[in-house]
Amino acid sequence: MQKTLDWVKENKKIIIAVTIIVIILVILYFINQGNQSPTAATVYTQEKSNTEQKLMGILTNMDGVGATDVMINESDGEITGVVIVCQGADSIMTRSNILNAVSTALNIDKKIIAIYSMEI
Repeated sequence: MQKTLDWVKENKKIIIAVTIIVIILVILYFINQGNQSPTAATVYTQEKSNTEQKLMGILTNMDGVGATDVMINESDGEITGVVIVCQGADSIMTRSNILNAVSTALNIDKKIIAIYSMEI
């Protein structure tokens, strides 16, 4: 016990310096946590736009489509791409129907619509 106390007395400045560094690092860690941008999972779980919700409702009610997820990309108020993931995307006829419905509903070119099969 006495050896420990003697060691602490001899190295008091080093112990204080290390303790201060650890405290600063902990403070910086917590400050940085509040400033981080949202992760992909957080962004994904944010609310869908009204248009995305409406489109999901239309597609889900179409024959053969099944469960659906929709993402609409926009730039300067113009739709630049639509991604659709649904259960019925394996069927060529269903994919064609989805393509026509989305193109008509959003008044966009079919070339910017991508349709993928949903993992069940």
